[in-house]
Amino acid sequence: MNLILWLILGALAGWLAGKMMGGEKRGWLGNIVVGILGAGLGGLVASLLGLGGVDGFNLYSLLVAVAGSCLLLWIWNMLQRRASRE
Repeated sequence: MNLILWLILGALAGWLAGKMMGGEKRGWLGNIVVGILGAGLGGLVASLLGLGGVDGFNLYSLLVAVAGSCLLLWIWNMLQRRASRE
């Protein structure tokens, strides 16, 4: 998948995950970063579960990227809460 499709998939996945998880506004660049990192995390988890990873610009890859982005945002929020308590 070329760079432009990765950016589009990342932005869309990051935006959808942000809407689902709520929280702070990240802007388009933040959505891209969250989406791309989430796609990597979701692809890793899906591969470990034997479901396959992100392999192109399709609905399955988008779902894996959104799920990974939600997981990434959940971890991030937990770390922020923990840091604010200390």
